[in-house]
Amino acid sequence: MNILITGCNGQLGNEMQLLEKVHATHTYYNTDVAELDITDKEAILRFVEEKQIDGIVNCAAYTAVDKAEDNEELARLLNTVAPGYLAEAIEQRGGWFVQISTDYVFDGTNHTPYTPDEPTCPNSVYGRTKLAGEVQAMQACQRTMIIRTAWLYSTFGNNFVKTMIRLGKEKPELGVIFDQIGTPTYARDLAVCIFTAIEKGIVPGIYHYSNEGVISWYDFTKAIHRIAGITTCHVRPLHTAEYPTPAARPHYSVLDKTKIKQTYGIEIPYWEESLEVCVHRLLNE
Repeated sequence: MNILITGCNGQLGNEMQLLEKVHATHTYYNTDVAELDITDKEAILRFVEEKQIDGIVNCAAYTAVDKAEDNEELARLLNTVAPGYLAEAIEQRGGWFVQISTDYVFDGTNHTPYTPDEPTCPNSVYGRTKLAGEVQAMQACQRTMIIRTAWLYSTFGNNFVKTMIRLGKEKPELGVIFDQIGTPTYARDLAVCIFTAIEKGIVPGIYHYSNEGVISWYDFTKAIHRIAGITTCHVRPLHTAEYPTPAARPHYSVLDKTKIKQTYGIEIPYWEESLEVCVHRLLNE
C-alpha cells in the first residue's frame, strides 16, 4: 500500500516514522506543512492522486489547547476542515482514513471511563474543533477510523514529561494539579496500535486508546521524577482552581479501551511501564 502520514514532525508522526522500518512492505509518504498543506483541498487531491495513496493517517492537528481559545479560526482549519479534505480525497480512491482525536470531546464530568459511543460534550475550542473534525471525516470517507487519545507524550517535541523533567532539575518546588484524572499515552504505543490496525485491516468506527491505569497529573509528575532520579524538587498538589487556564480541562478523562482491544486483539501496556521506557530513552539521548 501507499500510505500518507500527515503531521510527521509531531510526537505521533515521528513515532510512526520510526516504526515504518518494521512495516517496510508499504510505501510511506511522510509530510508536514512544508510538503503538503492539509488546508489546501486541491493540493491534497493532487498529492493523493499522483502518489496513488491507499490510506491516510492524519497525525496533524492544532494542539495548543489554551491558544486555541483566541485562535479559533486556525484551530478550525486544522482540526475540522483539513480532516474533511483528507477524508474526501482518500474516499475518491476507495481508501481508508485514520483520524487522531482527543479526550477533550468530553466535558470530563463522568466518574467511570468514557466509552466511544457515549454522548460528547466538549467545553473548549480545541475539543469542539476536534469533535467537528471527527464528524467531517466520517461523513466524507466510509472507511474512517477515529482514535481518541489523551495525555500524549514521547521523546519528541514538547510535552508534559519533558517539561516536568526540565522543571524538576531547575526548581526546588513545583505545584501540580491533583484533581484532574486520566491516563497518559506514550506515542510509541499508540503508533504500534495504528500499525496493528493497518496490518489487520481498518475497521471503521470510533475507538479509544491510552495506556492502562488511572492517575492524576500530580501522581504522574511524582512518577516522572522518581524514574528520572530527580530528588531535589518538592512536588506539591494543587487544586484546578489554583491554576486557572484559558481553556477548561476535563476533570475526568479516563477512556474505556475495550473496543480497540477486542477489535484488534491488542494488549495495551501499563502507563508506568511505558513511562519508564520513554524516560530512559530521554535520559540516554
